[in-house]
Amino acid sequence: MAHNHQSEFRAAQWRMLLASMFCYFFYYTGRQTFGFAIPGIEAELGLSKTQLGGAGLVLLWSYAIGQSINGNLGDKFGGRRMMSLGAILSCGLNWVVSFATGMASLLVPWGINGYAQAMAWAPGSRLLANWWGPQERGKVFGLFVFAAGMSSVLSFTTSLVVLEILELDWRWIFRGPVFLLLVGGVIYYLIVRDRPQDLGFVPIADEGAQADDADQVQSGSVAADDFDQTSLTRYKHALTNWRFLIAGVAIGFQGIARYGLIFWVPVYFLSDTWKKDPGGKWISLALAFGMAMGALASGWLSDRAFGGRRSPIITICLSLTAVGAAGLYFLPTEQKFLGIVLLFLCGFFVFGSQSAFWALCPELLGRRCAGTGTGVMNTFQYGFAGVGEVFIGWMIENH
Repeated sequence: MAHNHQSEFRAAQWRMLLASMFCYFFYYTGRQTFGFAIPGIEAELGLSKTQLGGAGLVLLWSYAIGQSINGNLGDKFGGRRMMSLGAILSCGLNWVVSFATGMASLLVPWGINGYAQAMAWAPGSRLLANWWGPQERGKVFGLFVFAAGMSSVLSFTTSLVVLEILELDWRWIFRGPVFLLLVGGVIYYLIVRDRPQDLGFVPIADEGAQADDADQVQSGSVAADDFDQTSLTRYKHALTNWRFLIAGVAIGFQGIARYGLIFWVPVYFLSDTWKKDPGGKWISLALAFGMAMGALASGWLSDRAFGGRRSPIITICLSLTAVGAAGLYFLPTEQKFLGIVLLFLCGFFVFGSQSAFWALCPELLGRRCAGTGTGVMNTFQYGFAGVGEVFIGWMIENH
């Protein structure tokens, strides 16, 4: 028998959110550590920065393809199994990468790892959309993206610990930190459930429903999850929504900026320019901390200050990212304090738009297509970002 006691349901909502945040907190240890490994790989394997930028492209495009597929699978099979499986696979594939001896043995497992990493975000977002209504989505996705931002902090920190404190080589960057990801995936599977119905609660009414079934959904005569919807229908619904496609292009350019910073800022602080400054390498943490704080603040602002409107936050954040990045370009190297401030602000604003983008998916497409929409939107982000990685690697090498 279904029950919907408010206090019990509220506790279950927070349990699902916190478990999702806990698992995703470890996810970036499986893919955002690569920038710290680049100098060691370059020296030992004799690969150029352009080639290593290509490795970034392979990961990001594999991730993009995975998002386009796994978002739909999350709608079909649920986020619980998808997110846990992705964590386990990514842990194993990082270990395979750590034994690379050349370009091929690096690229193949790293590319497959991109697909495994793509099994988390869109299915996990669908799970949260099942548990939380539109009035609180900005806050919820802000917290989820905050966990992703803190995951950047964790991946940066653990990589620096491996290199600077433990004084191990680049291979251990792919071996040690990912055990945390394995633990997170197992705990996530044990705690979460895909839908309120799985624990006997009444499902949340859908929004963004199509015209032919909107009345039935709103009247409560049938749950939105009960509609027989094919994969093709979900993709068509996403790819024919022009507002959603505009948002996809926007997050694509955001992806170029975000991963340009994530991949290449660590390379800069591990370069000869900073070798005489033992504390210089830790400056890159300012970027990761900024990302975490930006995600937390923007999700709350989009709900409270802008009344659930996501576009103002996106526009403000992306514009200020461009201003901050220009400031970094013109800032002299010796201005260390200002560099830390600008790195923090770049991270804050570039990642601050993320929670608003993800809240848009169920709001533009409906909760039933939230996983597919999130996956398609992430395909835009990482497809654009992959091209950016090769270009940036080539630009650094030649200029």
